[in-house]
Amino acid sequence: MDSALDNHPLTNTHTKARSLAGNLCVIPRIFWVKMFQSCVIQSYVLSVSQLCCVCVSPEEERRVRANDREYNEKFQYASNCIVTSKYNIITFLPVNLFEQFQEVANTYFLFLLILQLIPQISSLSWFTTIVPLVLVLSITAVKDATDDYVSRVSQSFWNVLALLDGHARRDKVVLSEMLADLLLLSSSEPHSLCYIETAELDGCVCVAGTGEVVCEPPNNKLDRFCGLLCWRDCKYPLSNHNMLLRGCVLRNTETCYGLVIFAGPDTKLMQNSGRTKFKRTSIDRLMNTLVLWIFGFMVCMGVILAVGNAVWEREVGSLFQSYLAWDLPVDNFLFSAFLSFWSYVIILNTVVPISLYVSVEVIRLGHSYFINWDRKMFCPQCNTAAEARTTTLNEELGQVEYIFSDKTGTLTQNIMSFSKCSINGHAYGGIVSNGEYYNCPPSSLPPSLLDFSSFNPLADPDFCYYDNGLLKSVKLGDLHSHEFFRLLSLCHTVMSEEKKEGELMYKAQSPDEGALVTAARNFGFVFRSRTPGTVTVTELGRPVTYTLLAILDFNNIRKRMSVIVRNPEGRIRLYCKGADTLLFERLHPSNHHLMNITTDHLNEYAGDGLRTLALAYRDLSEEQWEEWSERHRQADRATDCREDRLADIYEHIEQDMMLLGATAIEDKLQEGVPETIAILSLANIKIWVLTGDKQETAVNIGYSCKMLTGDMTEVFIISGNTVLSAHALEADMEGEFVSTACVCRAVICCRVTPLQKALVVELIKKHKKAVTLAIGDGANDVSMIKTAHIGVGISGQEGIQAVLASDYSFSQFRFLQRLLLVHGRWSYLRMCRFLCYFFYKNFAFTMVHFWFGFFCGFSAQTVYDQYFITLYNIVYTSLPVLAMGIFDQDVPEQRSLEYPKLYEPGQLNLLFNKREFFICITQGIYSSVVLFFIPYAILSHGTQGTGEPLADYQTFAVTTATALVIVVSVQIALDTGYWTAINHFFVWGSVGTFFTIMLAMHSQTLFSIFPNQFHFVGSAQSTLVQPLVWLTIVLTTVICIVPVLGLILSKNILHVLHILPENIATVLKYI
Repeated sequence: MDSALDNHPLTNTHTKARSLAGNLCVIPRIFWVKMFQSCVIQSYVLSVSQLCCVCVSPEEERRVRANDREYNEKFQYASNCIVTSKYNIITFLPVNLFEQFQEVANTYFLFLLILQLIPQISSLSWFTTIVPLVLVLSITAVKDATDDYVSRVSQSFWNVLALLDGHARRDKVVLSEMLADLLLLSSSEPHSLCYIETAELDGCVCVAGTGEVVCEPPNNKLDRFCGLLCWRDCKYPLSNHNMLLRGCVLRNTETCYGLVIFAGPDTKLMQNSGRTKFKRTSIDRLMNTLVLWIFGFMVCMGVILAVGNAVWEREVGSLFQSYLAWDLPVDNFLFSAFLSFWSYVIILNTVVPISLYVSVEVIRLGHSYFINWDRKMFCPQCNTAAEARTTTLNEELGQVEYIFSDKTGTLTQNIMSFSKCSINGHAYGGIVSNGEYYNCPPSSLPPSLLDFSSFNPLADPDFCYYDNGLLKSVKLGDLHSHEFFRLLSLCHTVMSEEKKEGELMYKAQSPDEGALVTAARNFGFVFRSRTPGTVTVTELGRPVTYTLLAILDFNNIRKRMSVIVRNPEGRIRLYCKGADTLLFERLHPSNHHLMNITTDHLNEYAGDGLRTLALAYRDLSEEQWEEWSERHRQADRATDCREDRLADIYEHIEQDMMLLGATAIEDKLQEGVPETIAILSLANIKIWVLTGDKQETAVNIGYSCKMLTGDMTEVFIISGNTVLSAHALEADMEGEFVSTACVCRAVICCRVTPLQKALVVELIKKHKKAVTLAIGDGANDVSMIKTAHIGVGISGQEGIQAVLASDYSFSQFRFLQRLLLVHGRWSYLRMCRFLCYFFYKNFAFTMVHFWFGFFCGFSAQTVYDQYFITLYNIVYTSLPVLAMGIFDQDVPEQRSLEYPKLYEPGQLNLLFNKREFFICITQGIYSSVVLFFIPYAILSHGTQGTGEPLADYQTFAVTTATALVIVVSVQIALDTGYWTAINHFFVWGSVGTFFTIMLAMHSQTLFSIFPNQFHFVGSAQSTLVQPLVWLTIVLTTVICIVPVLGLILSKNILHVLHILPENIATVLKYI
């Protein structure tokens, strides 16, 4: 640690190279080493399972003192462990069972199990319920434990790995993502400069001094930090510029050292991250409601049958008391009816079998594997496949109505290229990337790529530009062109690394700055190096060193950046670049004509979807500089309202500037983004862009990705600052905000914080009751990813925080259309068909008991053998419906992408709703009537070939059970839209399995081994050889299925009649 710090003198500088070296110069090295040992290492070497400490009372301020661990520990500040897992080894069993029994069905089956343990009311053995219940709870618990373990391992890696040796290194941590809020002390860069990428957060970097730090308590304000550094009886103000926030990424910097101020849940990023929410699909919520309805329906049936039992026992049963007395403790017909009610509750419970939830989990797991195995969602460049990080939300992917997307890194590649510019009223540049030509006459040939190597040996060989007119202007010595590129080479925060002579590598805070500085480099104004007080540039082969007097920082409100430099001749000049709307207001009146011309050029560039900046300068006298410098020094040292004071000082100097021109940069979109947005829009999915970028950038990207078009009049653009000032997200205004935004064809929210992103998503969920999806790639997107019904993480260049918090992840935005229109649509379709069939087959199975109650004295006698009741949902009918739920399709995947309107049924919830549910159970009740009364009517008067009657209970039970299995198998064959070998095997194999098991259980062999368990000995063998029985089964099947066939035929006829006029009109048009 000592040797490492020897090479990093602690000077007060930051990435924008502002020198405040006069404030703090020499600081004892050993003092900092001990501070790191007590603050940094202690924070990061905690066990992942250790819970973070929380202060007993709310903090009013935070204090961190060097060389005094006891003093720091008494505050019980949070450790740096981030706990995203839900369980530990102690809490897993109770917490998981509590969560599982929040499912109404699980609680319902637990209640049934308790009832079955009472012998006086149970007509079925207890194992018919406990085995499926334990199986379901175990499978779900294993799945939850696996998911939580994966989350814990991932978070453990980042909790333990980050800054273990007291500093972040690129070879130790991928992209060196900051995992705590640090006060940056020093870096491996020359002059202790450090560069981080804050694409995930808005902030910059500064190296600060030593001593005790007194600062604000933990909060969620990313753009503000207020604190004091107390050292040697002096106080130095600290601001957001001094901080490295969690989520920032260390770029092109070998090593940096920092003092942890906020750790773990206290970091500003985690303060902005919403709590992990347990996500449930709309189908899950509907199923809970339906289970309650079914339970009520079952209670009504139980009451009816119990009343029937009371009447029967009073009027008829009393006649049998002499030789068939009531079992104890029954002593009257009312108590008999009471026990009969609970007996029927047990018998009729199969209207919602517990196997339903096992099947749902298996189907969802299969859909998740299909997403993971989809080679068309694999990115070979990143070697990254799509990943379903949850198995519970697949069908919700088929119901999305609103998509909330980040911009940088999600829609774009975050790769910029210098495309066009306007200098002194002259427009240059006529081509952008991707082969699209602009400003070229149709008859002319496309211009060739310029070769800068002969003109400038320091040119970047990868730089592409086509307009030779700009290069000629520079070669001919045009002063405006020279000043234009001089500004680009000086007004920035880029750092340069030159390992070999002439081999420059720029380290840019943003891709925009890198593109502009690279453009200046190729046109002869090469930025070579910087120190805290100088900037060295090679101008047309001549090295020039400028004294860097001040940097006027960019922020969300100013939307511009300026530098003040002194050239070797002693002339002082301010260079400024920024948003044209604000910069034009500060120009000298003599620039009016030039401003109009430049505005026309800017409008043209914006129409091409390019990112634009205006450039201007101002000459300052020595007296003006001295006066302003003193005022700036006083404002910079202020302890109260420091930012407002500096803003006023900046405003004073940035006046009466002279316009130089404007730049236009292309932010390259990811492959397929415009096409994806267009297809999703055709699927009636509304896409909102929520970004922390400035409005101009967001709008330009909106045009580039075709989300915005020139003919649009309903474009709603919202600034985060406006949202805050107008309280649009507050309760009294949120309704107006949502209603206004939802009538627009496109909505872009710019300059929004992570918390505001989550609030916007929450408002749509609250007011529109629509399924939402949030997609992003950075840590600042975590909050909205957690808030939305579905969170998608892009595994891009901004760390893995978004992926860790997401439900689904992949590497390219274009894969979203396949995730929704193919996998999501199929998952919704399959789940709906599965549920419709499942409720149908179980009502057909269970309601037979209800009708039988009227013919058995309401004695709670079951129609079927108890082994058939146990195996019906587990063996005989489980696999065919699983095959349909996993493999079924209505159209091939190509058609789903070609016709996005096919996605709309999911948004409208047409395939499974309360109406469809009632249709299913009505069909099931109809089938149960046929299944009971047709065999009853035929067999009650039927005889065997020997003349013996067939009207016995066991023959009736075997006939009804056989007819039921055949009817539901034929029904699923009609419902299946896409047959595979697996479907055939499961459907017809299940029918064969039924006959095999039934014949085995009714055999003499099993009866001789277990005489008390198998009471239907020989029933199947004697029943299934009777022709009348098979005639009954066939007739029952036909009567059950014919109405279904008629309905399918009528739907097809109506569909043909609907499209026939359109087809006739099309044919006539070509005749």
